[in-house]
Amino acid sequence: MSSSQIKLFDIYNKLYKRFGSQNWWPADTDFEVVIGAILTQNTAWSNVEKAIANLKKKRLLSAKKLRALKLARLAELIRPSGYYNIKTKRIRAFLDCLFSDYNGSLKKMFKSDLSRLRQALLGINGIGPETADSIILYAANRPVFVVDAYTRRIFSKLGFIKKHASYEEIKKLFEKNLPKNPRIYQEYHALIVEHAKRYYSKKPYGENDPLLKAIKIKRFK
Repeated sequence: MSSSQIKLFDIYNKLYKRFGSQNWWPADTDFEVVIGAILTQNTAWSNVEKAIANLKKKRLLSAKKLRALKLARLAELIRPSGYYNIKTKRIRAFLDCLFSDYNGSLKKMFKSDLSRLRQALLGINGIGPETADSIILYAANRPVFVVDAYTRRIFSKLGFIKKHASYEEIKKLFEKNLPKNPRIYQEYHALIVEHAKRYYSKKPYGENDPLLKAIKIKRFK
């Protein structure tokens, strides 16, 4: 095993020992994961929960029902998630792709070749790499690593990546040095978020982070 492999596993084990299994993503269906991934853009998860609850209360959390819903009504229901007019259009764009290319079947979409699936998602208006990878990892249960702002902050501070490394460079670091196991990717990503809430949510980022003492790696200058 390479040094990066050993240290990435070491971090994973330390986080798991401290926080335990995160059981993330919280959802009853794969479709709920997809909608949650779109709604969570630029907002706190607590706001997403309120929007999801609105859809569930009206029994509208299905691809067919949401596609038949007027945009104004959908926007009203997801208002708690913020940027609701923009997110309404993004949900509709996803649904249009789902029905035009996959006959409305998530199962059919998720059986696509992994590279083609990712490109299809990235081709949908408003879905960027983080949202696409969240859908693939948590809804399709396929092995892609999700990179968020917390991942960048933590692992640049630890010295694994350069401060301005691209999304794809960071993603490659994890996928190259971890087993192609979606369960590990899911747990690792969730543990990163949990750890970051304590040490990387406010500046100066990483102050008093115990990983800085526990993990020694050459820092980028």
